[in-house]
Amino acid sequence: MADRSLATGQRSLTAPDQTFPLSPPLTRGCPATSTDDAAYPLEVTYDYDAVDPALFAAPPRPGLDRWAPLLPPLAGPGLEAGDTPLIESRALGDWVGIDAPIYVKDESRNPTWSQKDRLARCLVADAVARDAPGLVVSSSGNHGAATAAHAARADLPCVVLTDPATPGAVQAFLRRYDAAVLAVPDWETRRRAVDAIAREWGYVAASTRTAPHTGHPYGPEGYKPIAYELHHQLDAVPGTVAVPTSHAELLFGVWKGFAELRALGVTQSTPAMVPCEPRARGPLAAALEGGQEFRTVDPADTAAYSIAATQNSYRGVYTVRESDGVAATFTESQLRDAQGHLAREGLWQEASGAGGLAGLHAAVTDHGHSLADPVVCLCTSAGFKDGETTTVPEADGDAADVRSTLTETYDLPT
Repeated sequence: MADRSLATGQRSLTAPDQTFPLSPPLTRGCPATSTDDAAYPLEVTYDYDAVDPALFAAPPRPGLDRWAPLLPPLAGPGLEAGDTPLIESRALGDWVGIDAPIYVKDESRNPTWSQKDRLARCLVADAVARDAPGLVVSSSGNHGAATAAHAARADLPCVVLTDPATPGAVQAFLRRYDAAVLAVPDWETRRRAVDAIAREWGYVAASTRTAPHTGHPYGPEGYKPIAYELHHQLDAVPGTVAVPTSHAELLFGVWKGFAELRALGVTQSTPAMVPCEPRARGPLAAALEGGQEFRTVDPADTAAYSIAATQNSYRGVYTVRESDGVAATFTESQLRDAQGHLAREGLWQEASGAGGLAGLHAAVTDHGHSLADPVVCLCTSAGFKDGETTTVPEADGDAADVRSTLTETYDLPT
């Protein structure tokens, strides 16, 4: 089986006849279709006729290099991201309101405890391949941590521009990878700074340089193996895949992976994709409801700070339409309940990471949607990233005091 990339170029997602060389990646959106008011992303193209059928015969394993033919060139070392577990839960299905289990794809098992490691592997590989002097990223946490970790692995400097409200534990996490971390209050200012640093210093922009969001074309490609892994793990194609969604790179990448499986004759169907957003914002749901490509909403408060977008991307609209999916928006109460139900299954997720499950609950109970089986929920990040602290009861004295305090405080079988 070939271990080299079969990537051939880039093309506009909204106008596929507009094609460009594979490198350099066009990180300011499609130059042929974007305007001052609307930025459109590109996707990577491949020589699908050259794909060895044996690529999908062997089981997944950690490391995106396993799928190298269908990814951009993976220069430099990685951190063995991917091959995350799939957890079946009847209890979660009961809570959502369906007569079937929910399958949780737990992306918190990646090297920096989020799905962003998959994206970062591709972006840092691009920096290595082009001998870039470093990377720059605007991030509330997960994206920055993954980029910083993979940059450290490749011995490259990394600048992370984050929000001052990012939890202290997450900011410490970023610094542990020796990243240059700077708090900048306004998202638009951070975006413009990323653009300036990429332009003036030659750093690879690991987050979007444009508004609306387009990002780095190679990034979403790193999410495609989630689809390949799910197909192996289920021995079937999911009927529904729920994804916590901000700028829809994850949503689009997973969808493209399933679309490739069908196009290559590995499968005969694709799932309905369900982007899940906080109802306090929900720009993608608003755009779809209004039949628009882009929508900007007010920045209302939500605990799901990692997916708190105020403007949708074209990738999200494209994916929902192509997959015959539906958008779901969840309440803050549904989000808290989703975190609690996941924790009782042994899965501790940050608020944003539980957004997929909260969205499934909202899709069924609030929006009246039916969900085709099997139903998969992507859970994206570990719970410590919420930055919460807590205190626990104390017991002074002997073992009897310990026992009495336990029975008085907790509902335990004795």
